[in-house]
Amino acid sequence: MPFPLADTVGALRRHYDEAVLPLWSGPGFQTQLGLPHEALSQEGEPLPDTRFRAMACARQLYVHAIAPGAAAAAHAERLFEALQHYFHDPARAAWRFSVDAQGRPLDDTRDLYTYAFVILACALYFERSRSPQARRAMLAAAEAVEAGFRRDDGAYDAVRSPDGTQRVRGPEQNPMMHLTEAYQAAARVAEPAWFAHALRGIAEAVGDQFLDAGTQCIAELPLGAADNRIEPGHQFEWYALLRAAPQVYEGLALPLAVPRGCVWARKAGVAPHTAGVCAAVQADGGVHDPAERLWAQTEYARHLAVAGEFDALAQQLGQFQRRFLHPGGWHEVLRPDSTLARADMPSTTPYHLATCYEALEAAVPPAGGLA
Repeated sequence: MPFPLADTVGALRRHYDEAVLPLWSGPGFQTQLGLPHEALSQEGEPLPDTRFRAMACARQLYVHAIAPGAAAAAHAERLFEALQHYFHDPARAAWRFSVDAQGRPLDDTRDLYTYAFVILACALYFERSRSPQARRAMLAAAEAVEAGFRRDDGAYDAVRSPDGTQRVRGPEQNPMMHLTEAYQAAARVAEPAWFAHALRGIAEAVGDQFLDAGTQCIAELPLGAADNRIEPGHQFEWYALLRAAPQVYEGLALPLAVPRGCVWARKAGVAPHTAGVCAAVQADGGVHDPAERLWAQTEYARHLAVAGEFDALAQQLGQFQRRFLHPGGWHEVLRPDSTLARADMPSTTPYHLATCYEALEAAVPPAGGLA
């Protein structure tokens, strides 16, 4: 392994540990309510809060649950307590989408994306703390997903009404992808056979309803839906998820198609001169949204690391470090010409950095020898 690549990975981790993570136990944490602010300015100052989302709290719980040290563990405990206090409604046995700036219930919509991150965060927090309450919350949320979101065709509704009786939005690949991530994490700590069965069902539904035959990419909406699109970053994300549990997906169409879809997505959605990943393309290869969001860059890096494409990874990480990171944090969205398109730093983004850097460190031995 070339040392320069290992040095780059080490530098990225130091930036995360020294510049990114401390933002969210310091200025990014609203101490009065005990919730993470939704976003900071580029200078690291809290932006005015109009709401707090359960998903954002859960992502912050995730990153602190996997961070080393007693301080991170203590902060994770505070976040878990806040997640339960503000967002879990025991009377409805449901998780609300958001509370207002004073911590009062704002949106009780049942959102699959939110439930997925509650399950993921509780799984990782239980892995760290062995809290029985976290394990119970994780399993109860998974049961609620299967009972309240899963359809007869194997897909999952994206959004249900507050009482759970009405469909607000039908299936979308993104919440189903994050449910896959959540169930994989949950399977490590509880009911592995149950979660493996559910994971296989999700992959079958995605392959049947979202997989575009021409590109071998997973579309954002079911095939035939109006205004559909392909997001290259999600192809790379699915690649890493399917590779994480090959025994679960053996014999299915999805793990065979996704590597081919990633080849197509790289040609259609990655700029050769900057390795920048655009937000979305059309099935004919035309650009749908040229914005380059940070999360898509981290998923491309994770894909290259998992695939063992280290030359391409070295080039991509160099560009990512130069274009998206700065001493006080990161740039959330760039235009293709590298100018800033969005100036805030959302509390949800450290999760993307954390998952990427874990994959990089697993694939790239540190400089000086094997770990």
